[in-house]
Formats: sequence, structure tokens, C-alpha cells
Amino acid sequence: MIKVKNLTKKYGDHLAVDNVSFTVEQGRIYGFLGPNGAGKSTTMNMITGYLAATSGQVTINGYDIFEEPEKAKACIGYLPEQPPVYMDLTPKEYLHFVAELKKLDKSQRKSLIEKAMEQTGIVDVQNRLIKNLSKGYRQRVGLAQAILGYPPVIILDEPTVGLDPQQIIEIRELIRSLGQQHTVILSSHILQEVSAVCDHILIISQGKLVASDTPENLRRQAGGKTVLEMKIKAEDKKIRDVLRQEPSILKFDITADKEAGIYTARIETPQDVDLREKLSFALAAGKMAVLEMKMEEVSLEDVFLAKIDKGFVPSKEEPEKKEDTEA
Repeated sequence: MIKVKNLTKKYGDHLAVDNVSFTVEQGRIYGFLGPNGAGKSTTMNMITGYLAATSGQVTINGYDIFEEPEKAKACIGYLPEQPPVYMDLTPKEYLHFVAELKKLDKSQRKSLIEKAMEQTGIVDVQNRLIKNLSKGYRQRVGLAQAILGYPPVIILDEPTVGLDPQQIIEIRELIRSLGQQHTVILSSHILQEVSAVCDHILIISQGKLVASDTPENLRRQAGGKTVLEMKIKAEDKKIRDVLRQEPSILKFDITADKEAGIYTARIETPQDVDLREKLSFALAAGKMAVLEMKMEEVSLEDVFLAKIDKGFVPSKEEPEKKEDTEA
């Protein structure tokens, strides 16, 4: 659906986007992730044709955005970080204006506008002035103009910035629903947002694309280890004796809980090893009660920090020698 090849943008001596290339497949939600100033918005503006590139190529549904801008832009619905709404119009008036700009079929405009308002939840405020709407509703109006006419590609730049928690939840649900009918690119520096709605992640740092994969694969690359946390009612020495006998444990740490006779063990294993069942049986055989148990995997935050830290090289170290520390 979208092909970006060797995209570069310079401002004088400053290289804002450095030879970025990636492909966006149809019918998926992509998260474009990076710290502030990484080049996300600049890249988005070039993809949508709002900003000229120094060099490189962008094709949207087969159309070159720089050579055939009208045909390419007709395939895109775009919501910039600041919604391009007119405050003295009502949402309904504004969407009629946008329909004219998009040259939508006049016989279908009314039904398309009604569908866009219904899908974005602004039917009840369609006749109120936009300047009197909350920021959340203004954002919804911006989304309505982006999806009006059902373009195959929806590009959203920081769609939840400045919203309250309830509004953020509502906009995220809306983005998920858009992913059922459109290809969506979502730019954000909020890790939780990308993790919540996206099934593919692009990470940009200092103008360079440093990662492009599914969240699961990125976690696998950056991690290689899993932590099992167990709360156990037993004697400290007995717990250590059981854990020392398990060869797949890389290392563990045991700390005393507030209650007498209860300890928390944090056990590190290779990522593809799950010891929950085996350790539960081993501890039970020694008459030790497992009160709680949970797995901790590599988070998107860990992946993000690894990728933007001067480039990322997956760890190829040998497994660490198993060790334990005194509480």
C-alpha cells in the first residue's frame, strides 16, 4: 500500500530524516515510534505530500506522491498533530467543505458525511460550533475529515496528544475500528498507545529507521530472557536448594516478604523456557506452598530504549552463570 525508499530531508546542515526505507502492507495498523525530534512528523509530512523531500521516493497505492500528488493524496486521509479544523464552522459544515476539497461525488456526499460523523461519534455535536467543542471532540472532527470518502490509507500524527484519559481511551478504540477497513499509520512517542493499538512497529531515532517488526518479534530480539516471580511460603534454604537444582535457571534472587516465612523469588530463564509447572511440583514435593506466580517478559519500553541507544545489536552473549544472592 505504501512504499518509502531512501527518503531523506535536510534543513541546511541538519539531517532530519536519513535515508529511510520501509513498506506498509494493506489492512494493518502501523505504529511510528520515536523520541521527540527523531524525525517522525517530518517523515509523515513527506509521506502525505505536505513537505518536499530532499531525495527519495514515496508511492501510495502505486502513485508517486511527488510525481502524481493528486492521485496519491486521493488515497490518503491525514490527521496532523494539530487538527486542521475551522473554529467558526460546525462539524457538519466543515465536513461538507472537506467533501468539496476531496471532490467526492455530490450524490454521495450526504451519506458519506453522515457515516463519517457516526463512525467518529460526533453526530450529537454536528450543529455546534467547533470552537465550543472540547479538545476530544475537535480531535474526532479531525478524524472524521481524515476518513471522509473512505481512503484506503489513514495517517494519524500524535492523535491523542493533549487529551484526558477518557478521551484517549475513546480515540484508541476508534483507531482500532479504523484498522478493520483501512491501512493505518499512527505516529506517537507514547509507548503504551502504540502497544495498545498497533500490530507492526517502526522505530525511528535521529532520523534513521532502526527497527521494523511486530511487537512480539521486537520483544524477542531485545530480550532473550524471562523473569518468573514466585511468592513462596517456606524456609529460605529449602527454596534455594530447589532452585539450584534446576539447570535452565540463569540466576535467581530471593527476598524476605513482610510476613514471616514468606519469600519472593525472582527467577531468570531463557525466553523460551517456562518453569512454572516444574517448579510448582518441585516446591510442593518439599511441602512448600506457592502463593503467587507471574511471568515478566521484555516490555515495549525495554525494546524502545535498546533501539534508540546509539543503534541496537541483539545480544549474542552466552547464558550467564547461574548465581543467587543473599537477601
